[in-house]
Amino acid sequence: MLDFKDKVVYQIYPRSFYDTNGDGFGDLRGITAKLDYLKELGVDFLWITPFFISPQRDNGYDIADYRQIDPRFGTMEDFEELSSEAKKRGIGIMLDMVFNHTSTEHQWFQKAISGDEKYINYYKFVDGTRDCPPTNWVSKFGGNAWEYVDSLNKWYLHLFDVTQADLNWDNPEVRDELKDIIRFWKAKGVSGFRFDVINLISKPENLENDYEGDGRRFYTDGPRVHEFLKELVADTGIADMITVGEMSSTTIDNCIKYSNPSEKELSMVFSFHHLKVDYKNGNKWELMPYDKSALKKLFKDWQEQMSKNGGWNAVFWTNHDQPRTISRFGNEEKYWKESGKLFAGIIHFMRGTPYIYQGEEIGMLNTHFTDISQYRDVESLNYFKILQEEGKSSDEALAIINERSRDNCRTPMQWDSSANDGFTTGTPWIEVPEYGKHITAESQINDETSIFSFYKKLIYLRKEYKIISDGEISFDESPEEIISYERKLGDNVLKVVGNLSENEADYSWSDEGYDRLIGNYDSAVNSSKGQVKLRPYEFAVFKNF
Repeated sequence: MLDFKDKVVYQIYPRSFYDTNGDGFGDLRGITAKLDYLKELGVDFLWITPFFISPQRDNGYDIADYRQIDPRFGTMEDFEELSSEAKKRGIGIMLDMVFNHTSTEHQWFQKAISGDEKYINYYKFVDGTRDCPPTNWVSKFGGNAWEYVDSLNKWYLHLFDVTQADLNWDNPEVRDELKDIIRFWKAKGVSGFRFDVINLISKPENLENDYEGDGRRFYTDGPRVHEFLKELVADTGIADMITVGEMSSTTIDNCIKYSNPSEKELSMVFSFHHLKVDYKNGNKWELMPYDKSALKKLFKDWQEQMSKNGGWNAVFWTNHDQPRTISRFGNEEKYWKESGKLFAGIIHFMRGTPYIYQGEEIGMLNTHFTDISQYRDVESLNYFKILQEEGKSSDEALAIINERSRDNCRTPMQWDSSANDGFTTGTPWIEVPEYGKHITAESQINDETSIFSFYKKLIYLRKEYKIISDGEISFDESPEEIISYERKLGDNVLKVVGNLSENEADYSWSDEGYDRLIGNYDSAVNSSKGQVKLRPYEFAVFKNF
C-alpha cells in the first residue's frame, strides 16, 4: 500500500495557473510548462481541479462529460503529455471527481428531462406541484435547493447551483457509471483522486423539512455513505492509491471511518471546521476577527482524536474555495513574510498530509477588488444580491465579498513582473489584482529567505524526519495568541510553537536540551530561564535529538 504520510500535495486551479495559448485561460500545457518549478518546490502529487467538459457555471464543478477535456484546457493528448512528463519528475497526478452532482447539460440529465425513466432515476427527482417544494432545504449557493420541471411534474434536488443536479446514489446503475469513470482515468495513468463533497452523496429515504437549519443535518454523512465508498473503492481497485474526500460539515467520528485504513474507504479527508472560526454567529457572510482559541481547540480535537483512532487528515489552510491565508489570518503588510512562513509551518509539522494551494508558496494575497463587476464566482455574485436584499448597502456587501469570495484564490498565479504577472499574453478570464503585485515566483525561487524557500525546507524536513510523518501529536495549554504542540516518535520530540499575533508574546517553556530545527526569523528565538519571548508571527521548532 502507498505510504503517503511523508508526501506533499500541490493543488492546481488550471484556469488560473498558466496560459500557453494567449486565450486568457490557464491550460493543461501550462501545467506541463511549470513542472520544473513544481519539482524544485519538492511536491509529490498535483491535485488538478476539474478540466472536463462543462458550461462553467461553477468553474468546472458542473461537469457535462467526465471523459472529455474541455477544449479551453486542451486535448487528451495534452493531458497524456502532462501525465508522462510529471511521472518523469516523480510527480503523480490526482484528478478531481465531482460525483455528488452533474451539470444539467450532462446527457444523463438531458435524457431525464426528456422523460426517459431510466435517467430520471439517475437523479434525485421527487413528484410534486410547483407551489410545494419537497422540503425547505437551502442550496449552499443560496435559495431553494429544489427546482421544478413542469414537463415532468417533478422537483429535482440541487444542493449547489440550480444547474448542478444531485445524483441518486441509491440507484446501483449510477454507482456503476461512476466506477467506469474512475477506471477510465486509471487507465490514463492517474495516480490518485480527490472526491468533491463526497459525504453528501447519500440522501435520506424520508425527506423532511428542517426547522432548525438549512437541511444539511439530514443529508451530511448520510445513511449509506460508508457503504457506497467501500463499494466504490473495492470495485475500482483504488485502495492502494492516494485518495482524499472533501467532507462538508462532517464529524470526527465519521472522518475516522472515512480514513482509517481498516475501513478500506479513503486515504485521508478534508474537513473545514477550522476555516469557520471567523464566521460571526456561524454565518459565512458575517465578518469578525478569527477566534484564535476556537482555532486551536479545533486543531487539538481533530489532530489528537484522528491520531488516537487511526484516522488521517489532509492538512491545509486554503484552496480554490477559501480566501488567501495571510489576508485572512495574518498580516498583509509589515509581517507579510513572517505570516506566510508561520502558517505554513503550523500546518506542515502537523500529523497529516499537507496540501499547498497554488500561490500559497509565494504568499499571494486576497484580490482587494473595488467593484463587484470584477468578480466571476457564482456564489459571490449571488450573495452580493442577497446581502443587499437583507439590508446591506452595496459598499457593505462588497466589503464582505472582498473578505469571503472564492475568487480570492482564483486570480491568476503571479509568475513574474511582466504584463498580467506572466500568466497570459492575452486578456485574463479574471483580472490580475493590483494589490500585492510585488509577490512573484520569479523573485522568490533563488532567494533563500523567501516564503518559497521556506516551503521547500518544510517539504524536505517531512521526508527527512519520520517523526514529522509518523509521530504522535499532542497540543499544549498556552496563551490565546500562542499555538504549541509536540510531535513524538519513541524518545524523540519536536516542540512546535507559533505566535498568532502581531505583538510580542511570552510563553513559558524551557528549551534546555533542545536545538532549534527551523524558524521564520533569521535569528534564534529569544529565551531565558524557561521564558520564551516570541516576536510578531514568530514560528519555531525545536528538537531533542
